[in-house]
This record gives sequence, structure tokens and C-alpha cells, in this order.
Amino acid sequence: MLAHKRVVVIGLGYVGLPLAVALAKSTEAWGLDVDTGRIAELQRGHDRTGEIDADRLAVSSLRLTTDPAACPGADFYIVTVPTPVDADNRPDLSIVMAATRTVAKMLVAGRRSIVVYESTVYPGVTEEMCGPELERISGLVCGTDFFLGYSPERINPGDREHTVDRITKVVSGQTPEVLDAVADLYGQVTTGGVFRAASIKAAEAAKVIENAQRDINIAFVNEITQIFARMDLSVWDVLAAAGTKWNFLKFEPGMVGGHCIGVDPYYLAHRATELGLDPRIILAGRDMNDGMADWVANEVHAWHGAAAGRVLVLGLAFKQDVPDLRNSKVADLVAAFRGLGHAVDVHDPLVSAEEARHEYDLDLVETPAGPYDLVVLAVPHRELVEGFAQFAGLLGNTGGIVDLKNVLAAKGQLPRDAKIWTM
Repeated sequence: MLAHKRVVVIGLGYVGLPLAVALAKSTEAWGLDVDTGRIAELQRGHDRTGEIDADRLAVSSLRLTTDPAACPGADFYIVTVPTPVDADNRPDLSIVMAATRTVAKMLVAGRRSIVVYESTVYPGVTEEMCGPELERISGLVCGTDFFLGYSPERINPGDREHTVDRITKVVSGQTPEVLDAVADLYGQVTTGGVFRAASIKAAEAAKVIENAQRDINIAFVNEITQIFARMDLSVWDVLAAAGTKWNFLKFEPGMVGGHCIGVDPYYLAHRATELGLDPRIILAGRDMNDGMADWVANEVHAWHGAAAGRVLVLGLAFKQDVPDLRNSKVADLVAAFRGLGHAVDVHDPLVSAEEARHEYDLDLVETPAGPYDLVVLAVPHRELVEGFAQFAGLLGNTGGIVDLKNVLAAKGQLPRDAKIWTM
């Protein structure tokens, strides 16, 4: 058992906080985050991501701080910070490298700590970039004074079934002994067991292909959606029929955003390019998915008569029932509608108005006021779907409803004789 061990989790977002709370059940756990506002709200018992409720925070023994110096020497340092892409879709490792430098200053000679990365990276980053940086800053020797591990995060925001304490956790370590220690640590966290990857690079690679695989499959469905639209054929009808085959993969069309599926394939593509390879399938999938917002806007514009009007877009988050709006493709949809001459209001009861303004320069409308020419259900938050009648009531006489995920009819939320567009 590792009850006597000490762990510091660096980064307390969607990934780090649930992990730190789970670790605190069996070991002394510290949570470190540079965002003073984030730490303050957690100390008040509020998690803005909605992953950990107030009751769990209240009873957790997790110790929270923004000061690395406040953390005592630890046996494990687990890095769970974001790894986004830049404006040119190239890997941006600045945050993970900043966290690495923070950890380096916390390492204690003689303790032989293990530094585990959960942040999504391409194969080689942990050992070829993070390890040398830890050595440079700390003055210690990797593989002698401290060791490396990698365990890719598998958090699915808003998913209450596949939580960190239930999923299979892939683990890896620099040596067999380190692998045993990392496996032991995570084995106490999850009932789903651990899978010992053959190497750190194998674990890094597993993470990027998990999301690249989903991205490519969704891109295929998005492409056939566009093909069938030219035939006046509903992709939903086609998928319903094809889905009766036992081995058909049930992916749906949509705008692929967020901080994983819409980002991680670029990490693998970047590394492939460095190796002199042309990652055609990966980048083709990305190109298809990144273009869906423009395609939807143009299709809806033509369907509605190619006349500019007032549009109400419902939902800004990157997926339903979460407040996270990072890399949301709804922002691209809004820009596309505005580019076609429409005046667009955006309403999302879950996301922060301040974050929407900061991230996308969008001012959310708290109480939409009609009449609107189009009401677009872009993100089917439960609250928006169940209360859709109030938004449908804001339509003008010739107005139309756009249901991107085709959920309103099944939920009995479509007004009688409604003019409806879906993919």
C-alpha cells in the first residue's frame, strides 16, 4: 500500500482535480495550480468544471495551493496541464514545459521521486524533452536521482460513467521498478485496473491514436453527410439503417471541437512530418472536421432562402451538458453566419459569459428576444432541449429551426408544422 506516500498533482482542471481527489483517498495528496482564482473557488467548495461536487470537495483531504514552495518533497509529481496547438495547428508545449520547470525546482536530492505526465503529447516528449529539462533545472540526474512515468489521461468531460476511478488506466515507467510503483499508485485509484504499456513512448502513442481514431471516423461520417445532402437524403436515416449491422461503427456527424479530439491528431501529424512522412489520412480528417461549421452555415443559409436575418444560436460549449468552451466550433459557426450577413445572438446557460468574451469576443445573450429568422440548436444541453418551446416561440412567421444533432423530434420538442433543417 502507498498510504504513506506523498503525491503532488500539477494542474487542477478537468483532468487533475478528479485525479487528485481520488488520490487523496489513499495517500497524502497536494493539488497545485497557478490560477489563484481556481484554488480560491475550490477552497470554497466550487468546481467550475462540474466534475467534482461540493460534498466531495468538502470531505476530501486534498491540500490546495498556488505556491510550489508550500508543497513538501513528494514521491510522485503528476503533471496534468493542457497541451493545445497554436494558431497554425502546431503542438504548443509551452504549458507542459513550464510545469516541468516548476516540478524541477521541487525535486529533492536523495528522494528519488517519480515524475508522471498525463498531458497528451506525441511519442518522445516525456523522455526527450521533459526529462532533460528536469535535469537542467534541478541539477539532478534522470534515471538515478529521479525517474519518469507516463499515464495518459482519459477524462471525458461530463461523463459520469467513465470516471477516473472506474476506467482502465494505461501506465508506463522508465524502469521495471518505476513501472511497478506507478501501477501500484494508479491501481489504488481505479477499480478498472491498470494496463502496463511496453514503454513510455507506447503509452504516449496510445493516447494520441485514441483520439485520432475517433476524429477520422467522425470525419468519414461528416463527409458522407455532405454527399447525402446533395442527394436530398438524410444521413440520420442512412445511419439508422446501417446501424442494424452488428459490426457497424456508430459515429454521428457534427462539429468536432474540444481540447482532445480536435487537437491531439495534430500532435501525431506533427511528429510524422518531422520524420519525413505525410500523414494524409490524419490531416484529411482534420480538414474535413474543421470545415464543418462553414458547411453547415452555407447549407442553412441556402435552405432558408439565402436571405440574411436574425439568428439565435443555442449552445457555445464544445459538447453537451458541460461548461467547457475551449476550441468550440460553435464559435466558427457564429462567425460563418455573420460572414453571410446574419445578425447572431448566442445563448448558453452553462458557460461563463466572461470566458466567452475572453475566448471568442462573444457577448452571450442571457434572455433572447425575438423575433428570429432562425433558431439553431448547436449544442443540445439538456436544459436547452427540455425548454426548447420557449426558444421556438421566438421565431417569426417564416422562421426555421436548425437541429444539428437531430435530437428535438426524438424528445418531442419540435413544434407542429415546424420548418426544420438537420444534417
